[in-house]
This record gives sequence, C-alpha cells and structure tokens, in this order.
Amino acid sequence: MIGFGTGRLHRLAAVGAHCDDIAIGAGGTLLTLCLAHPGIRIDALVLSGGGSEREQEERAALGAFCPDADLRLTVLKLPDGRMPVHWDEAKAAVEELRGQTDPDLILAPRTDDAHQDHRGLARLVPTAFRDHLVLGYEIVKWDGDLGRPVAYQPLTPRTAEQKVRLLQDHYPSQRHRPWYDREAFLGLARIRGIECHARYAEAFAVTKLTLDLGTLDLGD
Repeated sequence: MIGFGTGRLHRLAAVGAHCDDIAIGAGGTLLTLCLAHPGIRIDALVLSGGGSEREQEERAALGAFCPDADLRLTVLKLPDGRMPVHWDEAKAAVEELRGQTDPDLILAPRTDDAHQDHRGLARLVPTAFRDHLVLGYEIVKWDGDLGRPVAYQPLTPRTAEQKVRLLQDHYPSQRHRPWYDREAFLGLARIRGIECHARYAEAFAVTKLTLDLGTLDLGD
C-alpha cells in the first residue's frame, strides 16, 4: 500500500465499464499525474465498446489524457448495460489485468454508483487487487447518485479546461446527451474544488486505506 502523494508513482491502473468513464471520472487526475510523473505506466481496461467507433474514440482520448505515459489499453466487447449477467467474463478480465500489473494506484468506479455496470466493476476490483489503494471516481448522471467523497485531487483552471476540451473533442458520439456539456463537467469540478479549498477538483470515494505513520517496537 502506498502513501498517496508521497514519492514517485511508477504504475497506475484505470478501469471503466464504458468508453469515456475513465476520462469523465478522472481525466483531470490523469493529466495531473502524467505531468508530474512522465513515463508512468498506465494499464487501462474498459469492458465494453470493443470493435466499434467507441473504441476508436477511447484510444484517441486516453492517449491525449495520458501524455508521455506508457499507456496499455484493452477494450472488451461486453454488452452495455448487461455486465451483471456477464460477471464471469468481467471478473476474468479484471484478474487478467491484475496478472499484468502491480499498480501503485487504481482508478475505478465507485461501489455505490447507481449504474449497474459501474457498480459491478467497482465491486470486482478489490477481489483481484487486495492490497492496493483504489480511488472510486464519480460520474454525474440523471440517477442523482453523487455522494460525499473523502478524497480530492485539486485541478488547476488550465487542467480543468483541458479536461473539458478533450472530452468534447474525442467523444463526438456522446455530444447529443443532455448532460454531456461544459457546464456539467466544470460545475461539478467547481463544487468539488470548493470542498477542498481549490478552484477545481476531482473527487473520489475510498473504501479502505492503510496508514503507515510509523512503527513502535515495544521490545526496544
């Protein structure tokens, strides 16, 4: 377990149920991490969209969100909205990812996300990555499931604007959605920034965190 924010990060894993989940939930964090840790290895797994225009969008987008990183992206073909009935395939994919990397940090959906695909993937991650820090990103949507996050990554105004621009540039298939716009993304980032005394921020849920504040040996 790492002490997040201390020392250099060498490996990151990022998982999403759908193309654009990772970028929407943690795109600003990816930009910030890649700037601070050039050459970082990022193993990304997306469960649906493989072989479609969505995969093409995802590859271009994550390439832009992860500049100067060693990005290794896998996009599978599980049907959108049907992950619970494809549990075995999803679990095998997460376990295969675990066999490929031992990350310092994992970005994944929240376990209390209202979308069944997001929630199912979130619950699979700790079954394969048992000793890792997992940050659960949030995705604004009509379900009204935003909660009270406990971890924040402040974003500079430039990074927040860059995130919005990249989302608009690289996911044209999503532009027709009523919630997919600049106001929604920047508005949530502004609220999360207020909560952590920053202009903008991305926020995360953390279900388990091990502290290393020093060891006292009573035998000495």
